[in-house]
Amino acid sequence: MPRRTFFSFHYKPDVWRAWNVRNSWVVREADEDSRGFFDSSVFEASKKESDGALKTFLRKGIDNTSVTCVLAGTETWSRRWVRYEIVRSIIKGNGLLTVYIHGVQNKDKETSTKGANPLAQIGLYRTARGIFFAEWMNRKWVAYADYTLAVPEGDLWFKAPDTNNVVQLSTHCLSYDFIGQSGRKNIGGWIETAAGMAGR
Repeated sequence: MPRRTFFSFHYKPDVWRAWNVRNSWVVREADEDSRGFFDSSVFEASKKESDGALKTFLRKGIDNTSVTCVLAGTETWSRRWVRYEIVRSIIKGNGLLTVYIHGVQNKDKETSTKGANPLAQIGLYRTARGIFFAEWMNRKWVAYADYTLAVPEGDLWFKAPDTNNVVQLSTHCLSYDFIGQSGRKNIGGWIETAAGMAGR
């Protein structure tokens, strides 16, 4: 089965690392594909146009994918549009995983510091009105502002929260270290595992 994968990452510091990870994905089948490697000028142009235009651009990038792989560098966890890609991936039903890429060298042969797991910065909670997204900001959980609709419980591939206590997405998803866990050899299997966990 084709495994179309969306890669989410923080552009300015990590695009070189992300390209290296994507290009090392040599274990994929011939009919597998990756999405999310947009030309940075297209990304920046959409961002300058309006928030709505950028959201549409990112949603289209996630279309026709079954897995979203978050490539985590030092500050990826705090990036607004990475969070949006994660939320839209949950809504779509994609499998999700985090792959830490801080140990991958950039174009200047430099590595960076490991950052927090982006999937631990987004969560879900239940209210009388339904299930909603929350995000970690300023050392507390707040309602997620870029998607404010209730999430149908039946659309979730994992157990929905029972209370108004936020359950982090990382509770339901696996994470890996690209350098420390031989990502060049194993990333295809990690992606396939994430797809299987989501029933994709």
